[in-house]
Amino acid sequence: MLHFARRFRTNQTDAERRLWSRLRRRQLAGFKFRREHPVGIYVCDFICVEARVVVELDGSQHLDQARHDRHRDAALRAGGFRTLRFWNDDVLFRTDNVVETIYEALHRQEMDGRFD
Repeated sequence: MLHFARRFRTNQTDAERRLWSRLRRRQLAGFKFRREHPVGIYVCDFICVEARVVVELDGSQHLDQARHDRHRDAALRAGGFRTLRFWNDDVLFRTDNVVETIYEALHRQEMDGRFD
């Protein structure tokens, strides 16, 4: 799984690069994000382990794999993670809205007492 994660890190999409520029180095309210991070049998696009939040970016190929994505999200949820999904176009053209949604999810988790 680590091999796949490393390969994904070097082959990021434009949307992944754009979002990573806003999440890296604890820029979002001090939360630490990792990119292309393995969790079980899955590699998550972005993850904040302390808040148990996974961020997935979807391109058009995800239209054909909705069932797989639902299964993956359920498996991550069973592991205590909340998954946020965004279309690549949303990240590219509405970056601030996407970042705001992530910010709200991080604080919702904090307010729910799901992490210290």
